[in-house]
Amino acid sequence: MKLSIVIVNYNVQYFLEQCLSSVENAIKNIEAEVLVVDNNSIDNSLKMLEDKFPWVNTIASKENLGFSKGNNLAMRKAKGEYVLLLNPDTLVEEDTFEKCLAFMDDHPDAGGLGVKMMDGKGNFLPESKRSLPTPSVAFYKIFGLSNLFPRSKTFGKYHLGHLNNDENHEVEILSGAFMLMRKKALDQVGLLDEAFFMYGEDIDLSYRLIQGGWKNYYFSGTRIIHYKGESTKKSSVNYVFVFYNAMIIFAKKHFTQKNAFLFSFLIKLAIYFRASLAIARRFIEKLIYPILDFSVGFAGFYLIKYFWETTLKKSRDFYPSTFLQYEIPIFIAIILFFVALNKGYKNPFNINKTIKGLVFGVLTVLLGYSFLSESYRFSRGIVLFGSLWTVVGVMLVRNIAYYLKHGKIGIDPSHRKRIAIVGSPEEIERVSSIMHQSRFEPKFFGKVSPSTEKGKDFIGNLNQIKEIVMIHKINEIIFCSKNLSAREIMSTMEITKPFDLDFKIAPESSLFIIGSNSIDSPGELYLIDINSLNRKTNQRTKRIFDIIAALVLMFFSPILMWLFNQPKKYFQNLISVLKGSKTWVGYTSDFSKDNKMPSLKNGILSPIDAFDHQIVSSEIIRSSNIKYVNDYKVEDDINILIRGLKKLDR
Repeated sequence: MKLSIVIVNYNVQYFLEQCLSSVENAIKNIEAEVLVVDNNSIDNSLKMLEDKFPWVNTIASKENLGFSKGNNLAMRKAKGEYVLLLNPDTLVEEDTFEKCLAFMDDHPDAGGLGVKMMDGKGNFLPESKRSLPTPSVAFYKIFGLSNLFPRSKTFGKYHLGHLNNDENHEVEILSGAFMLMRKKALDQVGLLDEAFFMYGEDIDLSYRLIQGGWKNYYFSGTRIIHYKGESTKKSSVNYVFVFYNAMIIFAKKHFTQKNAFLFSFLIKLAIYFRASLAIARRFIEKLIYPILDFSVGFAGFYLIKYFWETTLKKSRDFYPSTFLQYEIPIFIAIILFFVALNKGYKNPFNINKTIKGLVFGVLTVLLGYSFLSESYRFSRGIVLFGSLWTVVGVMLVRNIAYYLKHGKIGIDPSHRKRIAIVGSPEEIERVSSIMHQSRFEPKFFGKVSPSTEKGKDFIGNLNQIKEIVMIHKINEIIFCSKNLSAREIMSTMEITKPFDLDFKIAPESSLFIIGSNSIDSPGELYLIDINSLNRKTNQRTKRIFDIIAALVLMFFSPILMWLFNQPKKYFQNLISVLKGSKTWVGYTSDFSKDNKMPSLKNGILSPIDAFDHQIVSSEIIRSSNIKYVNDYKVEDDINILIRGLKKLDR
């Protein structure tokens, strides 16, 4: 056996499927085995492996073992002369393994090898080549000097920025995303250190290979796409603590006591420094828009009140001070709460989410105001026009922000994009169907031929892609992998990199599109995210939505009840939701029992009710349920409830 490929998967089913498809193409001329360790995923990964890749050696763990233990579990079973650790969120070229193995065979001193990695937008990933994080190197990295002087041999040493990305180099540290090692070297120095749960284990093993007398190489002769582990956000406080604490484990293990102490001191200093920056940044990012929205809304209410008093009431102090000091701020806060509840403050900004939140917020304020005691109802007119002004003010803030960022006025609803799809007519039709089912309609839709020929309905071919992007102002390209090699996809991404495009890949015979720069890219029907309903915050959000929606529906029941064939059943469902024995949106049938999904109350509606009266396949039903629970957003509940309004008497 020449090569053993080890992949550890945790809830990235669709990325894993794309990865294995590329691996399958790359091992056609190699005697190889593929071992996938599944760390107790809940996203149907095991069923996908069984159905689509029965030739893969699957190891199903009953718990999340982490990166080190998971890889070690498979490496102990590996039979190859070489062992490759490969991330599931990667895509390899058709000849990647052949080139890497040839290099290793030609360099008998090589213990490990890494390759040129690019992210989902075609940018070179600096972690493709790294040096040992000594105290000085770590200091430059931690305090930003490596970012200020990336090509400096001294300050930029962490990512070896002074070395040419397009040349082969001897390096110290390899990336665990693609880490090819000689089995003989592993037998000598040992496997991954299981003291590292995540992060640092690749640095430790790379260093032990060097200590064992082997060399590590950066090989520029092939490329892979690495989506950069979107399951962990690099700016999060948790990432800062986990990553830097892994560095402390490494220092205590390999440095002298004096250097380890110095390194640990720097790391602990960095933890608080970077954590403080991360907290401050997230605090500012999360509050800047709510503060601006509140300020604009309050200013509007104040001016409307002033006009109302001086023009209509002929008295500057007609209303009590409590109206402006307490009631109006509460009304604005309620409106903005619904914007936040509807993910209107989440990046990337989506105007539809904001509008939905504003509408629900204004309706709640107007509805709640009508229930207040007469002694607190000072002016319906001010509340009405002030609420409407808040809507206008919020949209004004968004347009100004959009202008400052993009240099033009107007926000395209739902991020409608100008898309070019590269593929055969049959594949383009299939991808178009996926986009339509996801209710994602682009502003422009151009068909690009993967060959040099320009057939009917095509706006050009792949060789003309730069001209196509410029002339048609394309901002996203979707590749049909059935018609294009991984090399062609990556080459196209590199040559169009100056245009700052988004890229997606539509794997053959699959009901999903892989997002470009993150796992949770918008506009996909079946995508991966860690925003699972397992999270307590999402469970609370869902329960709050159930209650608010039930109260709103109850208020409008005298009108709505005429929509239903069984009004009695509708009212029973309302009471059940308020009591907590049911939820507005749940799974279809007994889905949760068959797929190890988080438990949900019985739903009156299901994700399938978001579709427009069309027959959907069992695969779409399954995938819709998985997407709903793994990528929960309250706007999904709102959308399903609106679309399924006439079915609430089930």
